Amino acid sequence: MNPALALYEALALRLNALAPLALPTLSRLVFAGVLFAYFWASGLTKIGEGLFSPSSGAYAQIFPRAFEALGYDPSRFALWQKLVVLGGTYAEFVLPVLVVLGLLTRFAALGMVGFIIVQSLTDIVGHGADAATVGAWFDRASDALILDQRALWILPLLVLVFQGAGPISADAALRFMRKK
Repeated sequence: MNPALALYEALALRLNALAPLALPTLSRLVFAGVLFAYFWASGLTKIGEGLFSPSSGAYAQIFPRAFEALGYDPSRFALWQKLVVLGGTYAEFVLPVLVVLGLLTRFAALGMVGFIIVQSLTDIVGHGADAATVGAWFDRASDALILDQRALWILPLLVLVFQGAGPISADAALRFMRKK
């Protein structure tokens, strides 16, 4: 065998063994460093006077066209819409915390993937994002706020969905405690 190929194969074996330990932990670290504060700040804009009364901004962000059609009066929303707004608001706090802690990570990461997809559809349909903001894949520009950026947001979350939280996580601690 070619010595360069043998060296490459040896390196590949070591990296393959390290991947299940490193990738989930690094994915959670990147999520914490890049997106945690973003989602937390976004959730704060949706908090109204109490836990069960979202701000007007929450309705404007989640149901922009309906909010306008209802004369910017949140009291005119249906119960299901109010529940969606409350759920979306709570999700922006709870899911990122679970991802960062590595607790119920697969479910939390899957929830975040769904949240980002809904967020993107709301930006495109509800807020009428223009073509430059939406962007396109396989073009030379990598700076579109929706297709490019959010695909990169979703990738580390998919690592967590498929591989779990990794060895430094609440999930790993719970597994260790159950074995005792």
